[in-house]
Amino acid sequence: MYFSPEERKFLEENEVCRLATCDKKGIPHVTPVCYIFRGDNFYIFTDYGTKKLKNIKENPNVALIVDVYRQPRNKAVLIIGKAEILERGEEYKQMYDLFYKKFDWVRRDPWNEGEAPLIKVIPEKKISWGLRRFIR
Repeated sequence: MYFSPEERKFLEENEVCRLATCDKKGIPHVTPVCYIFRGDNFYIFTDYGTKKLKNIKENPNVALIVDVYRQPRNKAVLIIGKAEILERGEEYKQMYDLFYKKFDWVRRDPWNEGEAPLIKVIPEKKISWGLRRFIR
């Protein structure tokens, strides 16, 4: 997936998105979450037992939006893709280290591998608006 320099800057500067998941019946669930954008993927830690984690196990199709609404120029990047769940491994450790450095809430209540799953969102389609260039 190609992200323009403007899109990358916008995604790297923000830290909250809204993640939409659906259960096996197609019933949607949307929740705000903290994320890190690295490479072309989005990474989100969650807790075991959450609705979003249960939904992803049943249906890996997800959408997320990173948006800032400030007049006169609203900005957003909408992503449609697939989610994977990581619980251990090198990628997990690398993302945990980045979350630990970026977010106070992680430093206040740290965890180890296997204690909190990591959701990896792999974009398949995107739409952005309000940035310098409009790119699909």
